[in-house]
Order: sequence, then structure tokens, then C-alpha cells
Amino acid sequence: MPVLVELFTSEGCSSCPPADRLLQTLIESQPVAGADIIGLGLHVDYWDRLGWKDRFSSAVSTARQEHYSQAFRIDSIYTPQMVVDGRDQFVGSNASAARRAIGKALLAAHGSVSISLEPTSNGHVVAAVDVSNLPAIGRGDRADIMVAVTESQIRSDVRAGENKGRVLNHAAVMRQLTLAGEAVAPQSAARCDVTLAPDWQPDHLTVVAFVQERMSHHVLGAAAVPLRSVAR
Repeated sequence: MPVLVELFTSEGCSSCPPADRLLQTLIESQPVAGADIIGLGLHVDYWDRLGWKDRFSSAVSTARQEHYSQAFRIDSIYTPQMVVDGRDQFVGSNASAARRAIGKALLAAHGSVSISLEPTSNGHVVAAVDVSNLPAIGRGDRADIMVAVTESQIRSDVRAGENKGRVLNHAAVMRQLTLAGEAVAPQSAARCDVTLAPDWQPDHLTVVAFVQERMSHHVLGAAAVPLRSVAR
């Protein structure tokens, strides 16, 4: 069963490199039986004013973390923070907490999500997302189909801030996050244009789609496919 693991991180935070390594390990080793761990590394921008501007940081990532803080009733946002399927949060370098949360996520009802990638004449890619067997959406809530593009095997030479002098490795860095449509149980579909920047590494890009409730933020289904699988 696919389980979405999100990491809120920053190159300016000295506590974040162990969490970045943990996310990479979870993706590469898949240590929880029955779980297909899908990673999403979200670099926040509030560290940028503290000595080093993270080239992957975005206000989108910060806003997403703020929404989670409201859902989890946390007084303030922090890094590194890991969120599993929108249901549990903890310090992002805590490997045992990650494994427990992933195992717990397997007990929740999930729908099936599939992604088809279609090339376009202008060099872009369209992601067609199909959702089936979606569990009932919480009473009074609604759910969205989200599409993300992540890039792995990235290295950064940090020259200032708390990580000055370190070379940091990143996995599943969120490059794009788009609201593709609304999900309605039990079946839904959406299409989303994926715009690829020239400095992204095509062989290390992955398209991720997931269904998430707006109020509870619970993830009801997810899938991921490498961009290199698109027919050209």
C-alpha cells in the first residue's frame, strides 16, 4: 500500500541533514513490510533569512506546513518535521517514529490511485490521474487530487548559515505541487500539466499523485511513477 511521507526541511537548518538522510533511506530501503513509501521533501522558506537561502525553498512548502500545524494543533512550525499520510507528525530524524507511523498508516482505508503520463507537442507532460475504490470522505470534509513533481540525487554545497561548509544530499525534493481537481468517492479523475524546468534532471524526476482531505489532511491514496516512463 502506498504511504506518503513528507519531510519539511531546510538547507539552513543544522538539525535537518539527518532527517534528509532518513527520508532517502526510507525511500531506498522500504523498511516497513506492506508499505510502498513515497517521499516528498518540502523545503520551507523561513530559514532563508537566517544566513543561507535554500535554492529549493518555497512559500508553498511553508504554507503546507502551516496547514498541518493547524490540523495537528501545534503552536508553531519547526524543522525537521515528518508527516506520514497526513495522520501523524514527529521530529523528522526519528527513524523509529517513522516506522511506527508508516505501520499505523497501513491500517487506514486507502483508495487506488494510478498515473498515466502523456507527452505534449510543446515538450511538457500531462499527468492523467485516476482514483478508484476511494473510502468515504469525512463528514463535512472534501478531498483534493494533488500532483507533485519530485527530484532526487541532488547535492548542494552550502556556503553560509548553520550548515556552512557541508555538502548536503537530498531525495524527493518537491519541485512542483499542483491542485489537479476534486476527488469524490468512490471514483474520480483529473488531468494536470507538468511543466519541466531546464535545470531539472529528467532521469531523476518522479510524478506523485495523492488524494487528501482538506480539513483532516488525511491522505486517502497515493501513487508515484518515474518521469522516464513516459512514452516519447
